[in-house]
Amino acid sequence: MRRRAFLQVGAAGGATLLFSSGATGTAHAATRRRAYVLVVDGCKPGEITTALTPHLAGLRSDGTDFPRARSLPVMETIPNHVMMMTGVRPDRSGVPANSVYDRGEQAVRDLDRPDDLRFPTLLERMRPHGLTTGTVLSKEYLYGIFGTRATHRWEPAPVVPVSGHAPDQFTMDAAIAMVRELDPHLVFVNLGDCDRVGHSDLTGTTLQAARTAALVSVDQQVARFVSMLKDTGRWQDAVVVVLADHSMDWSLPHRVVSLAPALDADPLLAGNVQIADNGGADLLYWTGAAEERDAAVARMRAVVAGVEGVLSSHEPAALRLGPEAGDLVVYCEAGWRFSDPEVYANPIPGNHGHPATRPIPFFVSGGHRVVRRGVSSTAVARTMDVAPTVGAFFGLGEPRGGYDGRSRLG
Repeated sequence: MRRRAFLQVGAAGGATLLFSSGATGTAHAATRRRAYVLVVDGCKPGEITTALTPHLAGLRSDGTDFPRARSLPVMETIPNHVMMMTGVRPDRSGVPANSVYDRGEQAVRDLDRPDDLRFPTLLERMRPHGLTTGTVLSKEYLYGIFGTRATHRWEPAPVVPVSGHAPDQFTMDAAIAMVRELDPHLVFVNLGDCDRVGHSDLTGTTLQAARTAALVSVDQQVARFVSMLKDTGRWQDAVVVVLADHSMDWSLPHRVVSLAPALDADPLLAGNVQIADNGGADLLYWTGAAEERDAAVARMRAVVAGVEGVLSSHEPAALRLGPEAGDLVVYCEAGWRFSDPEVYANPIPGNHGHPATRPIPFFVSGGHRVVRRGVSSTAVARTMDVAPTVGAFFGLGEPRGGYDGRSRLG
């Protein structure tokens, strides 16, 4: 394990920020190139407009826009952030969802430990080339899974109770201070307010206003960051990738899908199925006799197909998910949400992880000459394209086994 040091840095308003850092063990690369990945968590493509988010819209129009961009058919926030930094699908990274049933622990748990991520990220792969990295991740579980992989990292603070995230104002304070004081070649930033407000949005007047306010706020935070890059002379050497990890869908209070009662009513399945609920998707795990697995999965498919609000079911391998994803992945329809194992377990109307929330904003901007202005109306950019894009910018080779994504430069 690399030794860590801690650095206190002054931020806006006289606040003090604490970064942990580790020595790279190599000389610092002389390149002036810098890459910044800004994740507007939970943002829908149509929410970036010249009226509501003019600074984000300006970055999009000054760069390459991918209006057909999609998140991968996986569940929740963690896997898509992992794909951004690895460039590979979940069956290779080991991270198929936020929540899984851990067969070893015999319990449902979050995939938020550093050793849950088994594939090398850009954060590690840049180090031997003398390229430094930084993570500014607003959510506690993202901070957890990426661990000490980055050269410099910020622990989210202050954290909002229940949501487990730091507000965008503090997150951007940290990002700006990290760039000013430590100047990593790559900085990976997650801005979580849009997502956290989105989970409570019933599309009613008051809560819709809160969603709008969050979008206006994140636009202002991104404007602060871009202004800092320009004021400090970094803009002309920078590539800025802006995207979301997923978008958002909303369900009415009564549109709840609970699979546990239906599964427990079946004689073969009763007491032999565990469920990891990921909002828009349920992961089902057969825990009975191994020789009965094939028959049990067939029964699961038949049972869930008859539950109102279910869109489809898939064996994990068909979705390029690894064994951590269980024996069957079930998606809900748009306007519905899963709540398992009890019907009251998930009261949150804002939801993602199912096909309705795949469309995302994705654009490559910045002042560096490699950035091209225009709209790529045919290319389907994905979250796993971030690592190949940044890697190509710095001239890195591909990881062992290659990328599943592709560079979106040029």
